[in-house]
Amino acid sequence: MSSYNFQNITYSNTNQNHPLQQSSQEYYQYKKYVSIHSEDRDVLSYPNSSQFEIEMPEDITNISTVKMINWSFPSNYNVFSESNGNITLMFSINTAYNPGEHNYNNNLQNSIFAALFYNQSNKYTITIEEGFYNPTQMVTELQNKMNEAVTQYIISYLNTHAYTDLLEEFITNGGYNRFVVVYNSVSLKIWFGNKADIFTIFNSDMSTLSNLNTTQTCARNRLPDYSDWGLSSNLGLPRYNTTSLQATLDSTPRFYYGDVNSYNDKGYWLLPDASCPGALVTYIECSYKINLFGPSYIYISIDGLNNIDVTSPFNTSDFTLKTNGTNGIVNSAFAKLPISSTPISQYYDRDAPYYKFFEPAKDRIRRLKIKITYHNDELVDFGIFNYTFTLEFTQLLPIVGRKLIKYGN
Repeated sequence: MSSYNFQNITYSNTNQNHPLQQSSQEYYQYKKYVSIHSEDRDVLSYPNSSQFEIEMPEDITNISTVKMINWSFPSNYNVFSESNGNITLMFSINTAYNPGEHNYNNNLQNSIFAALFYNQSNKYTITIEEGFYNPTQMVTELQNKMNEAVTQYIISYLNTHAYTDLLEEFITNGGYNRFVVVYNSVSLKIWFGNKADIFTIFNSDMSTLSNLNTTQTCARNRLPDYSDWGLSSNLGLPRYNTTSLQATLDSTPRFYYGDVNSYNDKGYWLLPDASCPGALVTYIECSYKINLFGPSYIYISIDGLNNIDVTSPFNTSDFTLKTNGTNGIVNSAFAKLPISSTPISQYYDRDAPYYKFFEPAKDRIRRLKIKITYHNDELVDFGIFNYTFTLEFTQLLPIVGRKLIKYGN
């Protein structure tokens, strides 16, 4: 086996009279740009564009910095979606209007009372459509879904007891329509009302609200978050179960700034049901302003390039209860990008100043492992829309030593 002492070897060019040029310790910077497109990934291995690996066209070597110089992401995202865990609401009707208490005898109203009475300890569950809402669309969706949930239960009850004539009358009258949900455009709050019944909205059981939907299209990996715990938090409801207040004859809920549901209603958005003599309305005013915009930032993580430390949402765990340390994550992300408040255009873009510095220079990079999440570590759902961003690699290339040879005098 041969051995070599490289320190004693003199390199020379045997084909010419000039010695080989020696490398200098000086370098010059060379900019190399790589455009990354989500649609170029292996879709079979990585169906979700928020998390994938991709190989660049060639090895990039002797890297001193990597910088994201521009990007373009779709803004057609869902603020409310199954993967976000904020499309479900639960409520119950605790005390239904009882015609007998008001000396009113009506077969249909008696049957509705009986149906609601026997179901008063159970919860109704509604699921709103995925997407992006404005306030008017949201309150309309909630009102219709809540009334429909109760309507379907009463229909089932009447069918079970073979009340055929009452069932036909109930459907002809439009079913159950006592819930009224409106938006106060001055206070920016949602109000839930009922024309005759006392009801409760359940907000406290975060685990139930988060796990009602099990057929999720995106894998969820979200951190516990006390500020974003379901549809109730977006609507401005508190994090405890809320029961409606019963108004008196002299304190009907009213918005004084103007009409709400119809022309010249003078702000009286909730009036007793005309088919329920003696009924009093009940209502819930949300404690906080409505939030329809969703997260304001996304985080891009690229393995080996992350250099942004990120704090994590506080949660009650053995770590937070027994230590004084932070539960933040070191080198969690490569870039933090703001997202559009409203999806009024398909794409949004902006220059990004984020970069990673290597000292000493990194030998080479060929593959990139990319992950795009919200602050709570939940993967962003871009659906079928593609996105792109450009990385700038600064390479340090050695300057080959050269000597200027002057010929002649």
